[in-house]
Parts: sequence; C-alpha cells; structure tokens
Amino acid sequence: MGNLVIVESPAKAHTIKSYLGSGYKVVASKGHVRDLPKSTLGIDVEKGFEAHYINIRGKGDLIRDLRKEAKNSDKIFLATDPDREGEAISWHLAAALDIPAGKSKRITFNEITKTAIREAIRKPRDIDMDLVNAQQARRIVDRIVGYKLSPFLWRTVKSGLSAGRVQSVATRIIVERENEIRAFVPQEYWTVDADLETPAGESFRASYFGHVSDGEKIELKTGAEAEKIVATAKSNPFIVKEVKKGKKTKNPAPPFTTSTMQQEASRKLNFQSQRTMRVAQELYEGVNLGSSLGGSQGLITYMRTDSTRVADEAVAAARDYIVEKFGAEYYPPKARVYKSRSGSQDAHEAIRPSNPKLDPATVKEFLTADQYKLYRLIWNRFTASQMASAVLSTVQTDVVCADCLFRATGYTVSFAGFMTIYEESTDEETKERSEKLPDIPEGATLGLIDVKSCQHFTEPPARYTEATLIKFLEEKGIGRPSTYTPIITIILSRGYVERDGKSLKPTALGEVITKIMCEQFPDIVDYKFTASLEDKLDGIEHGAVPMLNVLEDFYGDFEKELKSANGKVSRGDVELPVEETDIICDKCGARMIVKEGRYGKFAACPNYPDCRNTKPLTEKKPEPKKAAVVGDAALKCDKCGADMVLRTGKFGSFYACSRYPECKNTKQIAKSTGIKCPDCGSDIVIKYGKSRKMFYSCERYPECKFSTWDMPTDKKCPNCGDMLLRKKGKNLVFCRNAECGYKAEEKKDAADGK
Repeated sequence: MGNLVIVESPAKAHTIKSYLGSGYKVVASKGHVRDLPKSTLGIDVEKGFEAHYINIRGKGDLIRDLRKEAKNSDKIFLATDPDREGEAISWHLAAALDIPAGKSKRITFNEITKTAIREAIRKPRDIDMDLVNAQQARRIVDRIVGYKLSPFLWRTVKSGLSAGRVQSVATRIIVERENEIRAFVPQEYWTVDADLETPAGESFRASYFGHVSDGEKIELKTGAEAEKIVATAKSNPFIVKEVKKGKKTKNPAPPFTTSTMQQEASRKLNFQSQRTMRVAQELYEGVNLGSSLGGSQGLITYMRTDSTRVADEAVAAARDYIVEKFGAEYYPPKARVYKSRSGSQDAHEAIRPSNPKLDPATVKEFLTADQYKLYRLIWNRFTASQMASAVLSTVQTDVVCADCLFRATGYTVSFAGFMTIYEESTDEETKERSEKLPDIPEGATLGLIDVKSCQHFTEPPARYTEATLIKFLEEKGIGRPSTYTPIITIILSRGYVERDGKSLKPTALGEVITKIMCEQFPDIVDYKFTASLEDKLDGIEHGAVPMLNVLEDFYGDFEKELKSANGKVSRGDVELPVEETDIICDKCGARMIVKEGRYGKFAACPNYPDCRNTKPLTEKKPEPKKAAVVGDAALKCDKCGADMVLRTGKFGSFYACSRYPECKNTKQIAKSTGIKCPDCGSDIVIKYGKSRKMFYSCERYPECKFSTWDMPTDKKCPNCGDMLLRKKGKNLVFCRNAECGYKAEEKKDAADGK
C-alpha cells in the first residue's frame, strides 16, 4: 500500500516523482481517459442534456493498470492540470477507475517545483464540480453544434465538411478581413523631406508638417501640392523657429499571459502558436538540469493563463536578482503590480520562470534550441517587468521656410532601465525615429542640402497572422487561453483557411461556409454572442449560473435556426467555386477543372456531361538534388543502389535516398567524438535514437556492436584496462565492463580545470 499520484503526462510524472519520497508512486493517465462517443451525438437533449461518456478506445490496458494501482493505494491524489479541462480529467479518472468516495483528493500547483508539489500534497481538496460543469457545458455545446451542423453542410455543400462553434467565428474574422482588403481603394498622398545642415556642419532630415500660420498638420494629396512646397524650399532660407527638449518615461510590459506569449513568440521567434505551446508544455513539465542545479524541475509556471498576477515570492526573487546583477537603480522604488485584463479569469499567475535565479545562460546547455529560445523570452519578459522604467531624452525641432513648417523629431536613451534586457515588439512596421539630432540653436539659419517629394499610397489592412488573430480573439472575448491554438489548428486542417507566408487567408471553401453560416446561423458566428457564451461558462465555473440553464438557453435558439435553415437551403442553392488547372481537355479544348471523387482529386472537363474526359492530377516534383559525395565517390543507397542526397530536416542535416518516397532509406550524418572504439579501433560518433535521445556508437555499427548512452572517454580502467565511461552531468567515471564494477569520482585537471 502507499500513496498514488496521477498526473496527465509521463514527463510530468518523472519530474514529480523526484520530489516525493518512497511512500508515493507517480503515474500518468496520458491525457483524457473518457470522452463522448465518436459515432453518435452522445447527448440526450430531452433528459437534461445528459452526457454519455465512454472509455476512449485504445486506453483499456492503461485504465486497467491505473485501476489496479488505485485499488492497492491508501490515498489517491489527482494531480491533473490546474484548469477546467484538468479538473474534468480528474473527475473522469475517478469514475473510470471506480475510486470510492473519500479515497481520492484533488491537488493543483501552478509550477512543478519541490516546494509547490509538497505544498499541494499538504493541502488537498475535493474535485470542484463547478469547474467540471463549466468544461462539460463547453464540450456539450461544441458537440451539439458540430454534430447538428455538419450534416446540414453535407447536404447543402458537400460531404465530409464539419462545423465548429468558435472555429466558425475565427473563419469569419479572416474572411471579413479578406473582404476589407478586396474593397480597399488606395488613396494617394505625398511627403516632402529636406536634408538640412547646421552652422556647425552637422546634417539632419526634417519633414514638411504644415503652414506656420496655423500650426496644423497638412496631408499633401497631389504631386502639384508637393512640388509647390519643394519650389518654396529651394528659394527661401530655413530658420530654426523652436527646439523643444524633454524627458519621456517608458514602462515595461507586464509578464506573459498565454495570448501575449503566443503573439511575442510569433513576432520574435517566428514560432507558430502550436509550436509555442508544445515547447512551453515541455518547460512547465520539467527539464533535467543535472545534479549541480537540482536535477529535474519545471522551469516555468502554468502556461494557460489570462492573468498578469505574480506571487510575492517571485517578485522578491526578481528584485534580488536585478539589484545584484544590474544595481539598485535598475529596480523601481515600489514593486510593480499589474492589473489583469477586464474579464480575465485570473485563476493562475502570469507565465514566469519558476525560479528567476535560473537565468537562460545557466540552463542553456540542458535545453533544446526551441526550449532555450522560449525560456529566454519568458525569463527576459518577466525580469524586465519588475525593473525600473527607461528614461528617454526627446527633442522636437521646428524649422520654417517662408510659410512652410518642417519638423524633425527624435530621442535618445538616457537611462535604459528594463530596456537593458527586453523591449516588446509590435505588429506595426512603423517605428519612432530614434536617431540623435544635432545641437541646433533657435534662430539659426540652416543650409539646404537637398529637398525631395515622394509619392505614397495608403495600404489595405494586413491579413491576420496567428499573432494578430489571437490578439483579436482575446480583445473580443472569443475563446480562452487553452482554446487559441486548437482554433487555429482546426480551421487550417479543415481547409477553410490556408497560410500565405506568416499570414492567414481564407480558401474559397472557407468563404462559402462563412456565407452560409452568416445567413442561416447568425448567432453561431456572432462575435458578441460567442463572447457572452464564454461569460456564461465563466459563470458556471464560479457557481453563479446553473449549467442546465446555459444549455437550455443555447439549444432553444440554435434548434430554431437549424429547422429554419433545413427548410430554406438545398444542395442546388450553394455553388462551390471552381478551381481551374493548366490542363487543356484534348477532346473539346476547354480548360479542365479540379474535381474530387472517392479516390481523391482529379482533373475533369467543365463541359460535363457533354464531354466526360478526365485526367489524373500529377504534382510537379522538385528538381532532384545533387548526389552526396563522400571522398571521391557518390554516396549510394544500401537498399536500392540509387544516389543519396543531402537534405535538412527538423533535427538537422541527413542523407536520404534520391528515390524518396519509393525508397525511404535515410542515413544520419554522425559527428565524431575523436575517441576510438575499444572493440575495433574505428571512430566513436554521436547519434540520435527514434525519440531524439543522444547516444554514442562505433561508426561501423551495427557491424561493430559498440554503443552506449554514457559518454565515452579516452581513459582506461585501472583494474581491467577496458574503457571508462562518464555519467552525463556528473563527475563520475565507471568501467564499461559491468563485471569489473570499477567506479570513481573524476578528478579535475589543475592545468585546465577539466
């Protein structure tokens, strides 16, 4: 007997296990164990929206093992994620494992550190059914929309389509932006810039602002207006009218929420939201930092949050680090407290380092490239959020030429403050001019170096990127931190939206679906309606609104819209856009179009049924790469004999067969360690397994069987003469020969400290 702790992921289980004593066993449920059935609606709308949950297919063995562990335990701690979904998973676990009432307790923690885990164990609670019901309500509403609307789309548009509640709203947002771009009419405007020289011979640039007489900014609409200003500038002196100098304080941005982290990772790291959340999950669940830094531990707090609140302990740790590293002047007189956005749940802290003293440089060697980039971004943002404000010295110089007013502005950084380590990015490309202006005395006459006019046109609004779409969703109250990434993933996978570089643009299918949804189901795709439903779900979570009331209110209106739409729209009322190909029909000369059948897409004549000609669609294959050369000979595939070519993948460069995908043979590019194999004398190289875990092997492997997870050395065992291996992250060497059993602490070389 003993205590059982159930978490969601194996990685988290490994980290938590290292914090608890031998009286605790930590196991993972690997996510959800129960869900609604896929083949049916699973909701009885006539009986109070009763949900029929079943065990997820493929998890039978896992559930049996967990049930056995639970039966043999004194206490069971359900330690799933600290949000609605995590609460629901704990509730499902209690039901699926047949855990008796009173035997299980719920524990939550915002960070995976020894202190947080042990504190959670000391303060268990019961499962919060308000949180569970809020998650159930979302799941039930989304299931009703998906399973009731999808058949309507199959009947009216084409089979295989699916509809979602929040995903339909997101698609509408992107479609409406595309319509704005199409409807945009560019407006012409002009600017005039003068390059001027001070009496001391220093140059700077000033731009036309307006008339001296009224001091109002004027926008030049035509080239004639601009040329008139240029002519005036060439024939009149430039005199400095006024120089305004001042100080401007710039405050740091608050620590990350889920939304702002995804936005900033997109801008600074070029990470898609799915990649950001995957890496953040890894940092939260724990990374092995080696024995010197305390072993496995979570590096950041929980990454699904809409709060900017920070624990007092973290603020104190940040203060100590800032004062020690940068000096007392870099810390503000009072600790910074940030107010969360109106309407936020504020259930968790902001995203911050679990231990602010672990700066990115300290942990870099233990992280993957992506983990390091994101951790550095989170650490810099949090630390900067607690630092002193930056002080900017601003200057504005007004220069007159006849009745024309030219203006030059700029600033320099007097005190960097938080800008020493971090400055927030923006989605706008225009930035305030930051060059230092020369010292210009008022009343001075300036020399004219050159004056030019330039034509411009106003630009349409930019397409949404993942970052700007998430920002819009958050501002409108659509979705919650845990839903932003799934929303984007789903609309891309369904073919309603596609990527154009970093931008998101609607497909023709997405525009057709949005048109139908707006006409027949205006509530489902209405921004305010969707946001108000989110507020009602929050009300369920806080115990203020009964779940049944929310479901009944939603379903009553939805059912009316569905009945009305089924009576109005039929297959012939919806025309899908035609996708043309560059293939010419060899029977009638028409340009063939893309059609989709049971075996995929094909080219068909648009004159069907008069012309029934069809052709297969063949994708253009990229030009073959040149064969990889080793020594003086081309590297050959050892399976089919074709040339091997050099390719680059997610984990670096590798050799691949040029006949891919017919032949999928690949060969790693192994890096030599400079150490010889003790069995055959060849080089020992670094390789990676299927899970990307690094190991060492002979370059002739598998002909030579030498391989090891530990680091080989060029030292020999003093007992038997075999190779000594070194434990990663430890100053411990041991004999490769297990029967020998020799091990010793490695002594440092006084000459080089190694």
